[in-house]
Amino acid sequence: MVPNLFYCIIPAVLALIGIRKLRERSWGYCRNRVPLDNKVVVITGANSGIGFEVAKELASRNAMVVLACRKLDSAKEAIERIEQELKKKLKMRAMEVDLASLLSIKQFASNVQKLYPEVHILVNNAGVAYPKNEKHLTKDGFEIHFGINHLGHFYLTNLLLDKLKKSTPSRIIIVTSSLHEKGTIDLKNLESGKNLYANSKLANAYFCKELSKRVKDTGVSVYGVCPGWVYTALFRHSIRWYHYIMVAPIAYFFMRSPKQGAQTVIYCASEPGLEPESGSLFRNCSLYKSKVNFDENLGLHLWNESERLINQKMK
Repeated sequence: MVPNLFYCIIPAVLALIGIRKLRERSWGYCRNRVPLDNKVVVITGANSGIGFEVAKELASRNAMVVLACRKLDSAKEAIERIEQELKKKLKMRAMEVDLASLLSIKQFASNVQKLYPEVHILVNNAGVAYPKNEKHLTKDGFEIHFGINHLGHFYLTNLLLDKLKKSTPSRIIIVTSSLHEKGTIDLKNLESGKNLYANSKLANAYFCKELSKRVKDTGVSVYGVCPGWVYTALFRHSIRWYHYIMVAPIAYFFMRSPKQGAQTVIYCASEPGLEPESGSLFRNCSLYKSKVNFDENLGLHLWNESERLINQKMK
């Protein structure tokens, strides 16, 4: 009986591992080794998850990487971990920015501008996700998904945009999600809806497309990245311990590690010849065709409303 069971289990386990490996091959891997000497990179949320892996990879290519994090100690710890893992000193700097505070974003951008004459790559990576039944606000009173995931990065990007234009060729990567396809944009009330996280990711995608039009022919390229379903701390506020047990069988086949999830961000930050694809969405290190029929007028109005909301708070 035991030998028969053994001969059944082993092939089943090997088959599951094989299926997982096949799926991993479809996720894409950034294979270029383009050096980034003398390039200055700013990455939000770089202390963990996708941002950490992007910071590690780009720093290993000799870029000057700014880890822009809500907690300065976390950013410093991330730098220590990266240097320990790569076993060498790298050009990295920990800087504090709270994307839930417009004032903090303004101060951070000012500090970056003083420290660095050029900024070549901006990775808008940080994000939050809370349960649908919980209401959270930023320090400026915005709904937290809209305020951090979209508005905070919108403000930061615009504050650094002149610097990016002076540092061309430069790139802006906006980390969105394929969940943007489940989102909606209600210009009359941008802070409401059934799926606030998805709404904020749709706003990211619209921001990518509208920004690309505004920086056309300036030498700045903009890319939206859907990293896939990645095991990070993003959903720590909304996932309970028993959820992990429930989704484990599915997660085994679909969930990526942070390093795997970071590949398309790294690709868009470093792959030569992507300039003609500015404004496009990427997934699995290739172009991604969204199910959303993007409305140019909606993108324009979202931009104008985002500016209005920020100006209202910062006047």
